[in-house]
Amino acid sequence: MTSKLKHRSHEITEGPERAPARAMLRAMGLKDEDLEKPFIGVANTSSDITPCNVHLDQIADRVKKGVREAGGTPFEFGTITVSDGISMGTEGMKASLISREIIADSIECVSIGGRFDGLVTIAGCDKNLPGSLMAAIRLNIPTVFIYGGTIYPGKYDGRDVNIQDVFEAVGRFAQGKITLSELKALECAACPGAGSCAGMFTANTMATVIETLGMMLPGTASIPAEDPRRLETSEEAGRQVLFLLKKGIRPKDILTKRPLRTPSQPTSRSGVPPTPSSIFWRSRKRPV
Repeated sequence: MTSKLKHRSHEITEGPERAPARAMLRAMGLKDEDLEKPFIGVANTSSDITPCNVHLDQIADRVKKGVREAGGTPFEFGTITVSDGISMGTEGMKASLISREIIADSIECVSIGGRFDGLVTIAGCDKNLPGSLMAAIRLNIPTVFIYGGTIYPGKYDGRDVNIQDVFEAVGRFAQGKITLSELKALECAACPGAGSCAGMFTANTMATVIETLGMMLPGTASIPAEDPRRLETSEEAGRQVLFLLKKGIRPKDILTKRPLRTPSQPTSRSGVPPTPSSIFWRSRKRPV
């Protein structure tokens, strides 16, 4: 029996007239039981362009596992990335901001065309995050956002270093305070693996904001990219999108005016600013 949670996907899976659509879905290995479940889009911004996104395929695999365990059928699809950190200071930087709109448009377009009942978005670089959130709000289907996580710090001269240290070292080299070989050594040590720039730059800042607004699993914005908890919580996110679908909780139920108010706009009689939206947080039954 077809699930009652197939609010949109039933349009392409039910009835004799949809036999051609089902035939194409079966070509990808789907069985009757898969077609009867809710369809969940998994928007994956993975690419080899930047360390922020190079590991996201692993996260997507765990998300799909969680979706299947919770009774959904996942469909992974991709979109673009432009690295601010790499393109900075070149003509390529002109592509950064507009990439946010392309990311939002592409996620929205595929989700509408795929008739997804729910969505999980996975993002790592600066414009991936707001672009994914913009798409979720426009679509207003049950959505969980996942951040790919930050890079671990590197080690240089007995101390932790990150990409900001490299930028500052360029200035010191220009002033003659360090040698070219010292700059090269720091360059090679600062970013030891996958993840977004290790600092409160756009990616980590936006992740914090999105978690605070209630669109991510609580406590997941600060998990490093290569921490095992990143994969564990991503699998949980795949399960949680089905929970949101069952409860009928959509982004516009979470992102109301209340969590978006500033401290200068209190709504309580005590004058204390309201807490972030906790609809999603309160609704969770599984511990992370």
